[in-house]
Amino acid sequence: MNSDAVIIGCCGANLASLAFALRRLGCDAPISEDPERVRRASHVILPGVGAADDAMSRLASAGFSDLVPTLTQPVLGICLGMQLLFAASDEDDASCLDIIPQRVSALPKHPERPVPHMGWNQLEIAADTSLLRDVANGDYAYFVHSFAAPLGAYTRAVTDYGVAFSAVVEQDNFFGTQFHPERSSTLGATLLSNFLRL
Repeated sequence: MNSDAVIIGCCGANLASLAFALRRLGCDAPISEDPERVRRASHVILPGVGAADDAMSRLASAGFSDLVPTLTQPVLGICLGMQLLFAASDEDDASCLDIIPQRVSALPKHPERPVPHMGWNQLEIAADTSLLRDVANGDYAYFVHSFAAPLGAYTRAVTDYGVAFSAVVEQDNFFGTQFHPERSSTLGATLLSNFLRL
């Protein structure tokens, strides 16, 4: 696949599995903490694992908190990386990248729905997006998260876990998945392939 994609490496723990998933698609995406290398990339992936405030601190220290909102190529945020595209998070009352002017909040706790939300859940397609080409309504993706983004004009797919939340978002050249495509079998491979073709 003819793509010069780069994975931002400073706030993800799932980097090896993501790089391997991309390699299976023919894309040998390097993991970089160099803002200039990321700026030159054809596609940028922002994975994230951990707490929002800590992730934003690491992005800022590496020079990415100012860079990412200015990128004009396709950008994909994964899990916490998607949440960082929003203005703020209730997790640690963190200020985020403010690409999508909404706030991420905690999933409600319930005896039958433990938090974190962990495992397979269905997508309900909410609006057309090239990211979900050949993904069917009701297909399953793999989630691990305790916080979730609200629904809005940017929502492209919805998942319900006691409350409906944005599972896929799109805002201009910025895309996000609350689930982990690199752990979501055929659906995830399809989505990553679609992203690399944008």
